[in-house]
Amino acid sequence: MDGLFLVVVLAVAGVLQTRNHLTPGVAPVGKTTTLQGEPVSFQSLRGKPTLVAIWAPWCGVCKVESQNISWAMRLAGSAANVVSIAADFESVADVKRFVDDHDADYPVWLGSRPLVEQFAVQGFPTIYFLDSEGRVKRSAVGYTSTIGLLTRLLL
Repeated sequence: MDGLFLVVVLAVAGVLQTRNHLTPGVAPVGKTTTLQGEPVSFQSLRGKPTLVAIWAPWCGVCKVESQNISWAMRLAGSAANVVSIAADFESVADVKRFVDDHDADYPVWLGSRPLVEQFAVQGFPTIYFLDSEGRVKRSAVGYTSTIGLLTRLLL
């Protein structure tokens, strides 16, 4: 009975944390640049399911989850896209330091205020899972295990 109670509490917490996120079926739009300064857009992600991780360099949970994102990307292989959006940073040097310190091998896009607001980010990390047409399937806030990321990405 205690286990069921915990599952219910976690499910309710998840719903409350994501209640203001983009609704399923909405396709994010916009352009930004990669950490290397190359232009990118959400349109380029279509054709495969996509994990979009929105994080901040100062976020402790983001630091712990970074390895899970790397593992999810490697395990999904060519079946899916994995990208991240660095948000709420003071300088690009802060983002580069995070990437280096945490061996982040996944693509990093630089998030602008309008881009982050579009995703209704209220806490870090925020993860969106898009279908192959670029539409939101689901979202999550906070730490997510590698298995949790892969399950939500590929199912």
